[in-house]
Amino acid sequence: PQMPHGRMPLPSFWKVVEDTLQQSSAQLRTFCQTFETVTPSPVTQPLNPAEERKVLSLVSKHGPDKLYQVTSNISGSKDLDLTLLRGQIVALLQSADTKGNTSRWLVDAGGPRGFVPAAKLQPY
Repeated sequence: PQMPHGRMPLPSFWKVVEDTLQQSSAQLRTFCQTFETVTPSPVTQPLNPAEERKVLSLVSKHGPDKLYQVTSNISGSKDLDLTLLRGQIVALLQSADTKGNTSRWLVDAGGPRGFVPAAKLQPY
């Protein structure tokens, strides 16, 4: 099998290879940046068995339409706030806190219940 650059002196051949690699690496970078801005990264991660059991119990208690997934880590600052990791599944109990604030939702995290910022939840 004859390489297209087979008659080229070696240093020039490596130069061509290097240029091609740099070019495709730059294209890949551009593609990745475009992709990240166009589509929000999916948070859906495969659930481990313990998490899966929790999800099933949340579904049986609250129904599938009440399930939400945490889109980024939440560190609770107030008394009744939950601290949750990105990707965790919770069930919505109430889409407002005790003062009627709709940006904080009451959720069941499969045991602990508490408030989380509504903006960090997406329907599961």
